[in-house]
Amino acid sequence: MDNKAEKQKNLDHWCHYGTQDHLNIYSELPDSGTCEDAWATAGQTVTPRSPVGSWRLRQDPSFFTMGMWSIGAGALGAAALALFLANTDVFLPKSRRATLEYLEDIDLKTLEKEPRTFKAKELWEKNGAVIMAVRRPGCFLCREEAADLSSLKPKLDELGVPLYAVVKEQIRTEVKDFQPYFKGEIFLDEKKKFYGPQKRKMVFMGFVRLGVWYNFFRAWNGGFSGNLEGEGFILGGVFVVGPGKQGLLLEHREKEFGDKVNLASVLEAARKIQPQTSASETK
Repeated sequence: MDNKAEKQKNLDHWCHYGTQDHLNIYSELPDSGTCEDAWATAGQTVTPRSPVGSWRLRQDPSFFTMGMWSIGAGALGAAALALFLANTDVFLPKSRRATLEYLEDIDLKTLEKEPRTFKAKELWEKNGAVIMAVRRPGCFLCREEAADLSSLKPKLDELGVPLYAVVKEQIRTEVKDFQPYFKGEIFLDEKKKFYGPQKRKMVFMGFVRLGVWYNFFRAWNGGFSGNLEGEGFILGGVFVVGPGKQGLLLEHREKEFGDKVNLASVLEAARKIQPQTSASETK
């Protein structure tokens, strides 16, 4: 068999079987149209030098099935990795500790018909304070934490430490509906300073975190309910602040929806508060 006949045989073999070895041989042949003739004989059409994989995909369904399985496995692997990372602290919003000076200068408003604006330091300058920064008054998780903190009210009263809450907005009756769960005074923080100095948000990632779903079921089982009114993505927290310059004794930053403060830690911090005496106030 001469060289030309050998090349024709190799070309025909590639056109019918599409192996990589014959693709290499075919790439050395001139574009003479012989491959189209071979395809025409097989009842198919092809452009000269078309990729082997393209032909084999059309001729062999197992290639398509294998490709779909590979894509599906890759997608499942990516989803599993994303779910795993979402349940770690890698992508949690980072917080920055507040300083006493930062908190003292926050403007708050009373919720009366004629609101009074005052500096936040008034809340704790004499007897210290426990302050809850409410993420959203209508949230059943926030109502659960408010009820938990309110359970400490008798012990806080014995210590002479007041219990307060701040909200970032006042929508219709949301604050009024929240008050049955919270046994302290509530003030408005329009500039959301108590949620800073670095505001942290949790959006859709919160709904794929196992801890959040655990918190949901815990609150539901506890009989708490709520609504979807208002902004609820900016995370809140709880502060225990000592009088004067005693400073921050506890700062709990909510890391995910329903991440409640430890009540024992709140009481421990409250017991460290040293109320201002009359003599020290005059200095």
